[in-house]
Amino acid sequence: MEIAIVLLVIAIIFISRTLKVVPQQHAWVIERLGKYHGTLTPGLNFLVPFVDRVAYKHVLKEIPLDIPSQVCITRDNTQLQVDGILYFQVTDAMRASYGSSNYIMAISQLAQTSLRSVIGKLELDKTFEERDIINAQVVAAIDEAALNWGVKVLRYEIKDLTPPKEILHAMQAQITAEREKRALIAASEGRRQEQINIATGEREAFIARSEGEKQAVINKAQGEAASITAVATATADAIERVASAIRQPGGELAVQLKVAEKAVEAYSRVAADAKTTLIVPSNMTEVSALIGSAMKMVNATKPQ
Repeated sequence: MEIAIVLLVIAIIFISRTLKVVPQQHAWVIERLGKYHGTLTPGLNFLVPFVDRVAYKHVLKEIPLDIPSQVCITRDNTQLQVDGILYFQVTDAMRASYGSSNYIMAISQLAQTSLRSVIGKLELDKTFEERDIINAQVVAAIDEAALNWGVKVLRYEIKDLTPPKEILHAMQAQITAEREKRALIAASEGRRQEQINIATGEREAFIARSEGEKQAVINKAQGEAASITAVATATADAIERVASAIRQPGGELAVQLKVAEKAVEAYSRVAADAKTTLIVPSNMTEVSALIGSAMKMVNATKPQ
């Protein structure tokens, strides 16, 4: 019975050393008698008991690595507290096992030194504006060295850039001044636009008034011209009718009578005025002479 138990234990040990199940996205490095022999892929694998052993186990997934915060000095001698996060992936299990004693520490230290070198080439304002460039340069610097470690650096992201308190106060004051400047410029632009609008409105109103006055003068002139034309036309019609009436039988006698009546009315008005001295002709035949001269003027206007 004891022998059976011993054999069972030996069998379990033998099977456990022979059969190895590797999970997905993992890689196990096998050494045979202390020397690298191969890399086990995901699934069921067989080893030689007591000869082969699993020396290293690596995860092939993307791994985030937090880079500790550090002080960096910019080109204009300003201190910045910078921290970030690095994403990498093991691509070669054999190099990751034998290329470095601790590739995670090596990547972290190299990320810090590369970040200090990149930020040292930039001024303070540029460090806030060119984060993408900083990240890309850090990745390029680390990735070149990490090839020997069987590691691929995927990306690096800066989490925080913290300048000293004095710089923060100065930056805040600068931002406040810039905002006040923009507010003043906006207000002046508003006043300028307001003055332009007022001047434009006054100019358009003046033009409209002048156009209205011009049109009023034109209308008045046209009305006066039309009135004069109408009066002239009416006068011409009246004269034509009078001339036509004179040419009718008895027309001349009617004219003589009308002229005599007007002469008598004129003498009557003159005589009625107390301030007017009236000289009566000694010979009243002069009245008939006056009528005769008037008739001569009428006859002279007749068409021949």
